[in-house]
Amino acid sequence: MDRLLCFLTTLLVVGAQSCPEVCRCMALKKYGRHIADCSYKDLEAVPLGLPSNATTLTLSVNRIPSLGEDAFADVPNLQALWLSYNEIGGISRGTFSSLMHLRAIDLRHNQIVDFPWGDLSNLTALQQLKLSSNRLEKVPWNAFQTLKDLRSLWLDNNHLVVLFEGTFDPMPWLSQLQIHHNPLNCSCRSWWLKKWLENTSVSVSEKESITCGAPEHLKGLVLGRNLKMDCMLPSVQLVYHSSLGNSVLHDGLTLFLHCSAVGKPTPEIRWTIQTSAQTVAINGPNAEEGGDNALAGVTSPQKKGGRFLVFKNGSMVITNFNKADEGLYTCQALNDVGSREVSVNVALASSESPDDRLQNDIQASKPKANSCDKEHPRPEGKVVFIYLNPRAPKASSNRGTVWDPWLWASSFLVALLSFL
Repeated sequence: MDRLLCFLTTLLVVGAQSCPEVCRCMALKKYGRHIADCSYKDLEAVPLGLPSNATTLTLSVNRIPSLGEDAFADVPNLQALWLSYNEIGGISRGTFSSLMHLRAIDLRHNQIVDFPWGDLSNLTALQQLKLSSNRLEKVPWNAFQTLKDLRSLWLDNNHLVVLFEGTFDPMPWLSQLQIHHNPLNCSCRSWWLKKWLENTSVSVSEKESITCGAPEHLKGLVLGRNLKMDCMLPSVQLVYHSSLGNSVLHDGLTLFLHCSAVGKPTPEIRWTIQTSAQTVAINGPNAEEGGDNALAGVTSPQKKGGRFLVFKNGSMVITNFNKADEGLYTCQALNDVGSREVSVNVALASSESPDDRLQNDIQASKPKANSCDKEHPRPEGKVVFIYLNPRAPKASSNRGTVWDPWLWASSFLVALLSFL
């Protein structure tokens, strides 16, 4: 009698919610789950009239070609959504964004090229995301920023060429990853991934199938420990010189800062200037070069960067240097492997000096970030205070700082800079 009563109660609960004819709906009260199973029905669209209390929806092995924004409007409480083995090629933006209780999505074996990655920002409870065997060509660098609880991520058997550095960092609980059988470009842009695979504690399936699709001479080789990649983190050096050829910088003189960098690929140089009144970022040259005497007649301000003139060879020139130009000048060298930066603090001879140990101290960037902090400033006469403020060098491994064991020194040079 008890069993019959339980069965009748279950029927009443299920009957209270609508269920499309082609689907089978059931309630597992013991587990608090309500299942709508619409698999193996040759469906070409998500059926209407799904029970609003459904927590699991199975639509696998159908012929659904696309998903519209309101495809799952009837089932806002879904926790699991199974859509594998369909013909899904298009998914509208917003299709999944309202399903904030989702813990698992299975979209394997479809034809997806453009996935609505922005929808994932609302799915903070997601623990499993399966996108294997589609036609995905890219994953945005911030695709998984909000997926703190994600445990399992399947991206294998797609058309992915590059994965951006730090792609997997926002997922501290990630324990299973599949990225094999993608035509990865094993240029220096993938150097971080090679290092990450060598050091990660995440279980990465079929590592021997994570191979290079390009360049040609690496095609088919495993992106692993034995793969030789001609890549080098940039090293960077700063040299100071005033227009009078001495180490004392007076008001009205021209300041020359030359930033030289080496690395593979060739690094790009960027400048940041922090003064008491402003912060200026210059991401490339803003002045034309014209030989050794190119700066002789430069006096007019430039639109990009104001009075801070940056040349293609990495040099910066500040004409008619004055009190307002005092501050921290940072040169950053970056390439596909990572970046390093080095800074110099410039003040006029009449300004207060930093601590004694910092005067005229020029060094390369080092692993300690605060060794050049200003402490106990005191007046000092006719000394230009130029010193490099060491910054942590960024390396492309696991989106974190990697300390380069090679610490090179730079020397203080008072010489005319060449602008060839």
